Amino acid sequence: MDSLIRQVRILDPLTRRDQVGDLLIRDGIIQAMGESLDHPGNGIREIDGLGCILGPGLVDLYSQTGEPGYEARETLGQLLTVAAQGGFTRVGILPNTSPAVDSPAQVVQRLGANGAGRPQVLPWGAITLGTQGKQLTDLVELGAAGIVGWCDGQPLGNGLMVRRLLEYTQPQSLPMALWPCASADGVEPHGEGVCRDGADAVRLGLSALPATAETTPLAALLEEVAICQRPVHMMRISTARSVELIREAKARGLPITASVTWLHLLFSTADLAGYAPSLRLAPPLGTPEDREALIAGLEDGTLDAIAVDHSTHTYEEKAVPFGIAPAGAIGLQLALPVLWQTFVVTQRWTALQLWHYLSLNPAHCLNIEPAVVQVNAPANLVLFDPAHQWTATATTLGCDPINTVYGHQIIPGQAKHIWVPASLALQQA
Repeated sequence: MDSLIRQVRILDPLTRRDQVGDLLIRDGIIQAMGESLDHPGNGIREIDGLGCILGPGLVDLYSQTGEPGYEARETLGQLLTVAAQGGFTRVGILPNTSPAVDSPAQVVQRLGANGAGRPQVLPWGAITLGTQGKQLTDLVELGAAGIVGWCDGQPLGNGLMVRRLLEYTQPQSLPMALWPCASADGVEPHGEGVCRDGADAVRLGLSALPATAETTPLAALLEEVAICQRPVHMMRISTARSVELIREAKARGLPITASVTWLHLLFSTADLAGYAPSLRLAPPLGTPEDREALIAGLEDGTLDAIAVDHSTHTYEEKAVPFGIAPAGAIGLQLALPVLWQTFVVTQRWTALQLWHYLSLNPAHCLNIEPAVVQVNAPANLVLFDPAHQWTATATTLGCDPINTVYGHQIIPGQAKHIWVPASLALQQA
């Protein structure tokens, strides 16, 4: 869409740009920027950007789709629709579907969802067949098929397999994302371990999952990285001690990056008194001390990026007691406005910091070119109106509101438009 956006606040975390002005987009390219541009003529839509933010399109490191296998939860097309609503122009999609994305044919099918004007699908390829953690896929073949990187979206409990995985892929430049978690399926068996161990777990009568369920496999994984020197992304970090371990590892020069999901920055075990199934997550919410350590870890660079880890379920699946509810919540349509209100409006973070965590740094973690707001650059942008209010209903969310703790609430802030370059492709940085 050829557009002239007037008097918009232009952000670019790469160049530290934060200024108000006009910006012209023509043929998918940022053609001009300035304090006040002349209208270039017919065929250009003029947009009033007063009070809005124009920044690089957001990048989600990892989210989950129901397609294939669980389309009743959410199709890939529906996920991309809500991603656009939330300002995301590139979305990493985990491979743990049914069947899993563990073959080139499955990668090609997933890439087929890409289309003009839609957020770009960044497909993760499975590390193990069926993401079952038992037998490695043909990693080289998958890597050549167009994946953004390798990830199961499930913990890998076999230490020897992890060692062989890092050794085998050491010459490869594609990212490797691993989840340090002690159990085989991301949660303790038989519904146990649904709340991080601490005073709140005792008070609420919820089965506790100790921090060591994350820190022990994380420490082991860091030692393997130290031996192999194969870059690894640590996903779903959720405890204060994990932040310390990663900080120490980075100080030692280990080639790692790390991310935390948006809900772990907003909530803790202190918020579970209502037993909302939308706060049943894997890993579970941390203690208040964990939450503050995660925020501080982002701020000092120990943690690199915020991931959404969007996951939709049907009403029937989620409308059960907290302890047996499936883990996961939606977030692509909510993360930007809620994080803006929580951290930018309160002045804990600057707008540029938020864009670092949601756009620039995720692109670096994925080893893809970051979007920039510069003349002659492709228009990979989001126009965000922090004052626009909308209500989180089934219609606006695209799913049953039981999937979010913000269901039926008025949400300040919404992406009004995204621009996605037609030529956007997986170009390794």
